[in-house]
Amino acid sequence: MPRRVIIIVLDSVGIGEMPDAGKYGDLGSHTLGNIARLRGGLHLPHLEKLGLGNIDSILGVLAHPNPDSNFGKMAERSVGKDTTTGHWEMAGVILDRPLPTFPHGFPLDFIERYELAIGRRVLGNVVASGTEIIQRLGDEHVRTGKPIVYTSADSVFQVAAHEDVIPLAELTRICQIARTMLLDDMQVGRVIARPFLGETGHFYRSPNRHDFAIDPPHKILMEYVQERGIEVCAVGKIYDIYAGRGITDSETTKGNMEGVRKTLDYMAKVEAGLIMTNLVDFDMLYGHRNNVEGYAQAIEEFDERLPEIYTALRSEDMLIITADHGCDPTMPGSDHTREYVPLLVFGQKLKKGVNLGVRSTFADLGATVAEYLGTEPIANGKSFYSEIKGG
Repeated sequence: MPRRVIIIVLDSVGIGEMPDAGKYGDLGSHTLGNIARLRGGLHLPHLEKLGLGNIDSILGVLAHPNPDSNFGKMAERSVGKDTTTGHWEMAGVILDRPLPTFPHGFPLDFIERYELAIGRRVLGNVVASGTEIIQRLGDEHVRTGKPIVYTSADSVFQVAAHEDVIPLAELTRICQIARTMLLDDMQVGRVIARPFLGETGHFYRSPNRHDFAIDPPHKILMEYVQERGIEVCAVGKIYDIYAGRGITDSETTKGNMEGVRKTLDYMAKVEAGLIMTNLVDFDMLYGHRNNVEGYAQAIEEFDERLPEIYTALRSEDMLIITADHGCDPTMPGSDHTREYVPLLVFGQKLKKGVNLGVRSTFADLGATVAEYLGTEPIANGKSFYSEIKGG
């Protein structure tokens, strides 16, 4: 029967500090562990049965004596801890220098050139929370028509605009201009259009976000899969993260649960290939906002949906649940955290309960997917398929 791999990336659900976490100011980080500790435990019966508690100690999540999946954790070999870096490494790209960040805003000479290019003055040019800055500068933006430029601890150039002031097509245009201008040492991982709606005191971000990512520097997993003549379907921001490379179909989402639903939709119709989903709410709504309870509830809500995913699996499917970095909401500030990420690998015809240990790179995931789907080997990573292959 044709084979499929379903990868679900729980955006920012890290599982403990990496040995070099101190270099990133992240000593003591453990997204899952610290949430569980402060919350008084997590109720994740389905993830527990897969073996999540076998990876590391998480209050409320026991180590299962006979887990249904194979389990381990992955270290990030690339330098950095952002979304683009983590996802790229899964697909075979290892970066030896971090994507640039701008903790004091973008250089003024660049902003002046950008304003000239788009024909508008801008507001902001600061590091800020996206929800906070539209409350702070939203009225001035509506009054003047000036887009709001801001960044974060990530490698991003973000442009916020009210949809009734700067229509989506125009916001797209000015973000595309930024993408073409951000080169060399200023080549941020993503330019992000951040449209918003509402009125004074009640501005809110709309779901019409769009990311403009840089191209991966070499061939990635998705392209190898596509060359096999099988499908590569992306859910959430996966298409944007990989600049569309190798992706045959994609669906955007407005939340984790819509992401699960659209993953299930693909599973109902895709006969062979790769389905990859990013569930961003953990990171965007809770990690960056230091919302421990919201984060905990979101993980539990995902756990409740797992039986639907199990039911949709076919006998030849491989299900992988992982993350791209940490974003421990209990840590000072609101930055991502340099953590290991969980690795759970399930399949009806795969072995169960194999301890995959600590993988030295996220690329081991991509190498395993490539071998399982019968593509050429990707550029980096060591496949663990032989360790979990059924009899």
